Amino acid sequence: MTFEVRPASVFEDVRAVVGPKSPEANVCWCLSYRIPSKLNNELRGPARGEYVGELCRMQPPPGVIAYDGDEPVGWAAVAPRSDTSFARSRTIPHVDDLPVWSLWCIRVRPGHRKQGVSHALIAGAVEFARSHGAPAIEAYPVDNGDARVDMTMAYAGIRKNFERAGFTHASDTTSVLAGHPRVVMRLDLR
Repeated sequence: MTFEVRPASVFEDVRAVVGPKSPEANVCWCLSYRIPSKLNNELRGPARGEYVGELCRMQPPPGVIAYDGDEPVGWAAVAPRSDTSFARSRTIPHVDDLPVWSLWCIRVRPGHRKQGVSHALIAGAVEFARSHGAPAIEAYPVDNGDARVDMTMAYAGIRKNFERAGFTHASDTTSVLAGHPRVVMRLDLR
């Protein structure tokens, strides 16, 4: 299958992939690493979606969406690391002072998994970062080997998918997700 990946500037499409079934729900909306923790804790229910709606109207938008025809089937959060909590992380180190972009969340809608959507999202996020002048892009996936990763915690991605996309291991971290260590994977875009 071929998926088209476009900037996440259409809020309804972002909502279809990362939004809750109930507008009152306090789901992540992929804000936990994007905004300061105090604001993340203050935004409740519909205010979370409204905040994401504002991000979708900004340049650059908050990430990319994968489409199967006109249907949004996947999401990847990508932004300059300096605009995320990874800029201040105590558990995920900076490899150097390069103003890298971070790719920290990949989500594929149920019914569309195991079809290559995550691979398309990684490639689309790389091109998005490159088109906005990023000198490199980093991801912080789990290093799970052959062990299964719980689907709800697979948002960070898995190391082998980033290796397939040309990323290389840049650093270990002290971060652990779903019982698996996370690593810094990097792709130079210069």
